[in-house]
Amino acid sequence: MKQENRSNANLIVDVIAGISAAGGLLFGYDTGIISAALLQIAPQFHLGIAGQQIVTSAIIAGALLGCMGSAPLSDWGGRRRTVMAAACVFIVGTALASLANNVVMLTLARFVLGLAVGAASQIVPLYISELAPAARRGRLVGMFQLAVVSGILVSFITGYVLRHESWRLMFGLGIIPAVVLLLGMAFLPNSPRWLAMRGDFEGARGVLRRVRPTHNMAERELQDIIDAHDRQAPWSELGKPWIRPALVASVGVALLCQLSGINAVLYYAPTIFSGAGFGQGSALLTSVAVGVAMIAATLIGNWAVEAIGRRALMLRLLPGASVALFVLAVLFQSGRTDGLHAWLMVVALLAYAVLNVGSLSVAIWIVGAEVYPLSVRSKGTSLVAASHWGADLLISLTTLSLVQSVGAGGTFLLFGAINALAFLFVLRFVPETRGRSLEEIEASLREGSFARPPIA
Repeated sequence: MKQENRSNANLIVDVIAGISAAGGLLFGYDTGIISAALLQIAPQFHLGIAGQQIVTSAIIAGALLGCMGSAPLSDWGGRRRTVMAAACVFIVGTALASLANNVVMLTLARFVLGLAVGAASQIVPLYISELAPAARRGRLVGMFQLAVVSGILVSFITGYVLRHESWRLMFGLGIIPAVVLLLGMAFLPNSPRWLAMRGDFEGARGVLRRVRPTHNMAERELQDIIDAHDRQAPWSELGKPWIRPALVASVGVALLCQLSGINAVLYYAPTIFSGAGFGQGSALLTSVAVGVAMIAATLIGNWAVEAIGRRALMLRLLPGASVALFVLAVLFQSGRTDGLHAWLMVVALLAYAVLNVGSLSVAIWIVGAEVYPLSVRSKGTSLVAASHWGADLLISLTTLSLVQSVGAGGTFLLFGAINALAFLFVLRFVPETRGRSLEEIEASLREGSFARPPIA
């Protein structure tokens, strides 16, 4: 009977994580589809480099605003209702994008989609982390990143299949997962930690009894939550010295996740490879291969965050990501895109995608959702998401201009150096959180032991 209860509890948590992670699928699809659509949109609307970067970046600007606005909403109305609100915005933005008849309307539609993407990036990992048991939290929160890269892969495949069809259909298909997310979330429970923060301890007890194998385990966890309980604190609390180590670690990982170049590859790989001499079909297929590599990396990363740890995973993979980009830079500098050189370019690009996504991209949402105390957790994860989207906005607005200025080789060389810096940052500032409850991590912050990671 005990094993049956454990299986039922695990299944419930898996379903909760799976449905809510559909927000990640939308995140990935709506940000990734522009890479293929841009090949049609640019000539139709006569867009130069600046225009292409603006259309691409509109969703990022919206995401930056959306992730900040979702924090007070999730504290006030609950994590679950905020995800449902984001799903509604996804539906509206998708309809606007598919019907856009000029650049202004398309840019506005992409901005609206960004509001939903930003909200999802802030609230979904937080919601999953507050429901997941400590031993499985990394893997379950990692489902969000798996959904993100799955959405990206679907967008790349869609872009290739519909390369001779309308870009409007590419955008319009995003409405399907948005409806699934909206309907699915209606049947899921509230976060027990949000209920406790509101003072509803009985409600929190009811949810924990559904998602833990035994009532005793639920009661022990509820007591830990009550012992650490503190009602929501203002934004200024994030600046307190005892919370600052969590802020540095989580925001640093979020910034480096983008500044290390992964979304430059996602958004502009077809454009960069087409400009280097690859055919349009070959360039789109290269993106599909990148998407497959990202899925594989995320699956491995989701296993590794529990098997070896978040910090250890980043430290093991980031040096390889840096080397792969240095190799790619040298190959682009050679100016050759034929025969063996073309294959080596693709291999180096795939190696970078696997090693970067399998480390920083897997860890960002897990670390961001774990390290903050309950009283400022939604605000902290909002700041993590804002850092991610702010850096992403910078990358999306400058990548093509950077390629035009210093060449693809120089651009990839710069990103390689940033990956090396990311390794040093993780080594110094990011502790291991594997296997620790959220309340244990909060206790380490209060005791001042959080920022003293062991030697890797």
